[in-house]
Amino acid sequence: MIPNPIRQWLCYMATGDTSILDDLLAEDLVFYSPAVFSPQEGVAKARTYLEAAETLFAGTDFRYTQQWFGDSAAALEFEAVIDDIHINGVDVIHWDDLSQIDSFKVFVRPLRGLQTLIPLMGALLSSPKRN
Repeated sequence: MIPNPIRQWLCYMATGDTSILDDLLAEDLVFYSPAVFSPQEGVAKARTYLEAAETLFAGTDFRYTQQWFGDSAAALEFEAVIDDIHINGVDVIHWDDLSQIDSFKVFVRPLRGLQTLIPLMGALLSSPKRN
């Protein structure tokens, strides 16, 4: 059975409906980017990264291929092809007692895949709409 926070996350990724994130993300959410050394602390910063990632992957063949669940955490393996580069990664998601996501870690491989994502995410994160 898919835990409710993950069900909501999957719905967000399928629809891009940002209102889903309103109750899903904890105020103290910490986002760990595969490309940025420092954790992005707080819901506002973390949400910016998560929304940019959804925007980036919305126009691709992005899909979650495997899922593993614990009592308050999950690992979701994903794949996508961008600019003819195969990207494989894992989202490690933890939620609190209120079923709100409080930690989101992203791992990406291969290096070429990460190198493809960095400038695309950078452009989305620096766009005037997001600032």
